[in-house]
Amino acid sequence: MLAKRSSLVLFGLLFARGAGLHAGEAPRQREFLFTYSVTAQAEPGTWARIWLPLPPSNEDQEVAIVNRHLPPKALLTTEPKYGNQMVYVKHRANEAGEIRLAVTYRVKRYEIVAPRAAAVDEQSLLERFLEPDAKVPVGGKCLVLLEGRQLPMEAVAAARMLYDLVYDHMRYAKDGTGWGQGDAEWACQSGYGNCTDFHSLFIALARHARIPARFEIGFPLPRERGSGTIAGYHCWAKFYAPDQGWIPVDISEADKNPALREYYFGHLTEDRVVFSMGRDIDLEPRQAGPPLNFFVYPYVEVGERPLPADKLRYEFSYEDLLRE
Repeated sequence: MLAKRSSLVLFGLLFARGAGLHAGEAPRQREFLFTYSVTAQAEPGTWARIWLPLPPSNEDQEVAIVNRHLPPKALLTTEPKYGNQMVYVKHRANEAGEIRLAVTYRVKRYEIVAPRAAAVDEQSLLERFLEPDAKVPVGGKCLVLLEGRQLPMEAVAAARMLYDLVYDHMRYAKDGTGWGQGDAEWACQSGYGNCTDFHSLFIALARHARIPARFEIGFPLPRERGSGTIAGYHCWAKFYAPDQGWIPVDISEADKNPALREYYFGHLTEDRVVFSMGRDIDLEPRQAGPPLNFFVYPYVEVGERPLPADKLRYEFSYEDLLRE
């Protein structure tokens, strides 16, 4: 997968209709506008480099840019490790010491219902999803959850056992510090956290069982149709079964909604949009700082240093196009 770069004026609409629908039943759909806005603060006239994640069109969702407030030389770039796309901007702060950017997307998101037609992935990419990440070791302290247990040989059955182990071990909470980093060993030891912690633990255990597993991150939408702002990100995981392709799990949502425990093994609602996948991400062009733990919020550098969090403001909002 080669890195590529092109002017935003060339890529226009990004529609690519999904083709992985399961036979016999149409998944639910949701169509909405999603606006991603950021304001970076720096000394007037200072150059900043800014990267914004760009949601992909794939079998789970269709995406088109319908409005953008970006400098003329903004670029669409693609990092080579996972193929995540992003908007890259190099721009000066204005007289007020600000750089303001915004992109509005039209998104059609599909409910995911497994099993469905198996996706064909490059073997090298599948192997990447068996390797450790900085905060997701393969093995180590997480294996305490498997003591005295024998995993089934079949991938889906083994993944279901791991799903239940994580569900029973973890509780959704944002207490103290340490949560939200997607640190699998911290999650195993603490027994609580947010979606990054739940799914990092699941991915670590799946990879130990030689089941390719990947991390996806984006934003949730309220189930009720309408419009409003979105407080923050949401993430989930997918594991790979040779006869079924990528199968989703959302264990943190199952923990918050126990009646949906069965649903969230093999299903995802249409009330979300994915922006990127993977961990330890090097951007394109390469950032001066270390790889990103995950990529969903804007990343900004001034003078080859990450912009402090208190100098960066962002807002995410949605508006449903069809209201039930």
